[in-house]
Amino acid sequence: MAKTLSKNDLTKSLAEKLEFLNQTQAKEAIDTFLADIAQNVANGNNVQLLGFGSFEKKHKKATTGRNPRTGAELKISARDYPKFSAGKNFKEIVNS
Repeated sequence: MAKTLSKNDLTKSLAEKLEFLNQTQAKEAIDTFLADIAQNVANGNNVQLLGFGSFEKKHKKATTGRNPRTGAELKISARDYPKFSAGKNFKEIVNS
């Protein structure tokens, strides 16, 4: 069964691999990197990391749904959501 890694696990790994960073600096680098991606996508920019994947902002229109308990109709608001598409190299690594 696959192990679930936390951001803390990734921070430790990055600090070990990049010996010039300690764990605090590695955590700050990861946090800054992820926040920058999130902010750019929120602003409507696509973020493409060649070989890894791309992040983009998508929009869902408002729809009508049903309450599963009562069957009553309810309105589901329009909303934006992030979408990630894995790149070719990432897919190849996962499938090897």
